[in-house]
Amino acid sequence: MSGEPKPESRHREVCEQGLTWIKPLFLWMMYRCGWATKAGQETVLAVEISREGFEWALRHACRSSYVRGVHPDQATWQRELKRAPARVQWDPERDLHLRPLPYRSLQLGLSGEAVRRYADEWTVSLRDVTPLVRQIHNLVSDGDLDSAARLLPQERPYPVGEELLAHLQG
Repeated sequence: MSGEPKPESRHREVCEQGLTWIKPLFLWMMYRCGWATKAGQETVLAVEISREGFEWALRHACRSSYVRGVHPDQATWQRELKRAPARVQWDPERDLHLRPLPYRSLQLGLSGEAVRRYADEWTVSLRDVTPLVRQIHNLVSDGDLDSAARLLPQERPYPVGEELLAHLQG
């Protein structure tokens, strides 16, 4: 019998140590990883997850920060945040130079049960997009923004009913 932990116990340790973030926007991810140049972030994976999983996370999410008028009071928000397996924050989208734009998009943090579901049930595919990231970054660095923009992944607003996001807006 090996002293190596079982895979599910390693998975549980990772789940309890912090959040796994879903960053739906390519340029926002480039901002976070510095075009795959930050230490420990030199590889960029595109993770496709099921719609069912993403919407489960939204239904079970809480805002990552207290917002007067959205939450009855700060203590209620803190209790909700502690219990929620997912949290949402709204961050500015980014341009090709990674500067903030005047509108925000959803970022979804997963913990506990949500991370387990993400890894075991929701993940449809993984694709290494690091070569594409480097190619776009080189074009941006060379000032060829039109060519860089043509290589960006197609992104569209996520079609979701207002009832699914009502508890997360404000």
